[in-house]
Amino acid sequence: MDLMTFLQLGDSTFRLSTPLLLACLAGLFSERAGIFDIGLEGKMLAAAFFSGAIAFVSGSVWLGLLAGIGASLALSLVHGLASITFRGNQLISGVAINFLAAGLTVVVAQDWFGQGGRTPQLAGAARFQNITLPFTEQIGHVPFLGPVYVELISGHTFIVYLAALCVPAAWWLLFRTRFGLRLRAVGENPAAVDTAGISVVRLRFVAVGICGVLCGIAGAYLATALQAGFIKDMTAGRGFIALAALIFAKWRPWYALYACLLFGLLQAVALRFQNINLGGFVLPVQFMDALPYILTVVILAGFVGKAIPPRAGGEPYVKER
Repeated sequence: MDLMTFLQLGDSTFRLSTPLLLACLAGLFSERAGIFDIGLEGKMLAAAFFSGAIAFVSGSVWLGLLAGIGASLALSLVHGLASITFRGNQLISGVAINFLAAGLTVVVAQDWFGQGGRTPQLAGAARFQNITLPFTEQIGHVPFLGPVYVELISGHTFIVYLAALCVPAAWWLLFRTRFGLRLRAVGENPAAVDTAGISVVRLRFVAVGICGVLCGIAGAYLATALQAGFIKDMTAGRGFIALAALIFAKWRPWYALYACLLFGLLQAVALRFQNINLGGFVLPVQFMDALPYILTVVILAGFVGKAIPPRAGGEPYVKER
């Protein structure tokens, strides 16, 4: 593999891992606070539709991004009310959100645009454009460093760089601030947090809100950056892959980055290399396409070592009187 092919593969890996990383960090905040959320897929899907639809109608990708975040936040509020306020089953709530988003987006898209459950193609200011970083012309001629900077680091959309910045920001917020300490404590021992006079309900709603914002950005990226509009079920299981990456990462931000890059690499390999020949045996393209999902099953089956979730995860908190 020559350098240019390697760099192009790395470029595709970054692009494809971005929505996974944002969704994985979203689940990280929620589950660290004790709220399991398998509705990441539904939130991303709703955000993808509304961001694509509003971006097309308004001609502004930024309004589309805000619409996607708003749609995801609305579903996060539903999940928060069901799981925190009414102390319902968190898994059932997440499944319901996935079903709601899968059906509602297609129905509304068909009624709104009449194009078989998709939005019209986005172009111009309705899409996120690639950003050329400074000094690409000056550094581009430098051997090795130039191609790496120009082909791999520069030329991504705003959300790709934002997702990369979210990793150290999430690490700092969770492990270097008082808010992060309280949030993690809520997921481990909410009774102790309540005894200290801190509202468990408020912290959990904040965590669910952060989850909604990140899922909204991930969904908007799918419709306005990675692709040029919304199509039916365009998340294609990314929310579930993000959950698998979260378990693989053992609920830590930097490990989440590495896990999502691994999944993104597998997707990039599946798209770029078709029918790989291994000593006369040709791997079918269907196997390459299934690689990320196969790894998801392997991780969820527990073949990556013991991953211990927050102790109070999935359990509604009932205040003692």
